[in-house]
Amino acid sequence: MALIIGMFDSPFVRRVAVSARLLGVEFEHRNWSVGRDFDRIREYNPLGRVPTVVLDDGEVLTESAAILDYLDQQAGPERALLPPSGPARRQALQLMALATGAAEKGVLQVYEQVFRPEEKRHQPWLDRLNTQMRESLRALDQACAQRGNAEALVGSRFGQADITVAIIHTFLCDTQGLTPEEYPALHARTARCEARPEFAAFRVPFFVPGSSNKS
Repeated sequence: MALIIGMFDSPFVRRVAVSARLLGVEFEHRNWSVGRDFDRIREYNPLGRVPTVVLDDGEVLTESAAILDYLDQQAGPERALLPPSGPARRQALQLMALATGAAEKGVLQVYEQVFRPEEKRHQPWLDRLNTQMRESLRALDQACAQRGNAEALVGSRFGQADITVAIIHTFLCDTQGLTPEEYPALHARTARCEARPEFAAFRVPFFVPGSSNKS
């Protein structure tokens, strides 16, 4: 893999970078913003979205799920971060779906705050987004509680479910002001993940303009 495009304050960009590091895949990085660098990103990805990955042969991959699938294929089934088949794979995918769904609802709330004037915000819509996000986090907290201090959320080996859940929880803590007391088991597992050097290498807090979440 040659190049990752996107800022590491995006949980979707960050989970690609952390996964690549865990798999020993070297890459270059372009710290391009979907706002400031929209036209440059569209030269590679017509949607202007991140992450976008440009392989050594010029092939372009878009969307983090597709990029993670490519990384696993390159790593082979023994090293892949997602189980190859069966109940373990389904369980991991379901946990990841809850996490990415929560992230999407969190991103929409950020967009409302950043781009829409306060007088034009529709509170019932914001309440719905917040409920969807928090119910997903509650389910993830329960899953973490069931696993306790186990190395992984699924099976015995640290994998993509652990990466995705932790990174997205961190992002939502940054953007939504979540506290450790709200989802204690999820918070504890996230803290253990964030202490890993592969996570720390790409930790860039997300700052919402006009908020008090700047660290």
